Amino acid sequence: MRHQFSMRNPKVVVLSVALPLPPPEAILYDGLPLGAIEAIKAVYGPVVQILDPPKDGFDFTMKINLTKLPPDEEQRNAVLTQIASVREVVLGAPLKLLLKHLALKAVAPNVEKLVALVHRPNESFFLAPQADKVTVVYPMRFQDSIDIVLATSFLQEFVEARRIAALNNAPSCMWSPAPPLELKGVPVDALNANAGFVTFVVFPRHVDGKKLDKTVWSLLTFHAYVSYHVKCSEGFMHTRMRRRVESLIQALDRAKSDAEKLKKLVHGGSLKRLVCALCK
Repeated sequence: MRHQFSMRNPKVVVLSVALPLPPPEAILYDGLPLGAIEAIKAVYGPVVQILDPPKDGFDFTMKINLTKLPPDEEQRNAVLTQIASVREVVLGAPLKLLLKHLALKAVAPNVEKLVALVHRPNESFFLAPQADKVTVVYPMRFQDSIDIVLATSFLQEFVEARRIAALNNAPSCMWSPAPPLELKGVPVDALNANAGFVTFVVFPRHVDGKKLDKTVWSLLTFHAYVSYHVKCSEGFMHTRMRRRVESLIQALDRAKSDAEKLKKLVHGGSLKRLVCALCK
């Protein structure tokens, strides 16, 4: 992401954004995810103007007119926060579009039975939209071998936690080591998940009214959510290991100190005095 402004017109900022490299199975429209342009216009209104073509090396460029920000401070801060989250607005546009139609119990027009959305560089997650539900599938990939083990364990526990009575209204969640049936026909390269596959089933009640934005955000950041907890778990275990090692070192130091004291006692004057006393 790069921004530019001119001293001659400090109330105008030009913001250029680069998106993650799309995998081959992802479908883009003019280089952007489905519904991205409409999402930008809906979120930012007259504050933002999209420049065509974008700056070299970026996927899109927009001009921000600060004079058109809302006069109310709270509303102004809300718009600025949205501008700072522009990547999420763009990447989440197709997800929000499909879930909006789900709230209406319909399927978005001209949408494939299985939609691949840009997830991370050269990676996708998948949506299978239907009128009464949308199935979301994440191939979970991690680079580090320890992360793979921790993520697999975390995801299995995550699925088990869904069975708690307090979470009955949450979307159903499943984990499997093999691709689910929804991914039949997907290229093999898109299914090389070393931590299994997580599937959520989202129903209209999960995207009703104000729930929509929260659901979009949760689904869009799910992999980051798992990665965060995996790293926290790894850090916690490393801390426990360091404390355990420090405890063992202290125990060894105490044992060494006790052995040295005993050695001095045996070879020192105390033993000689004891021998002399016995001889008398």
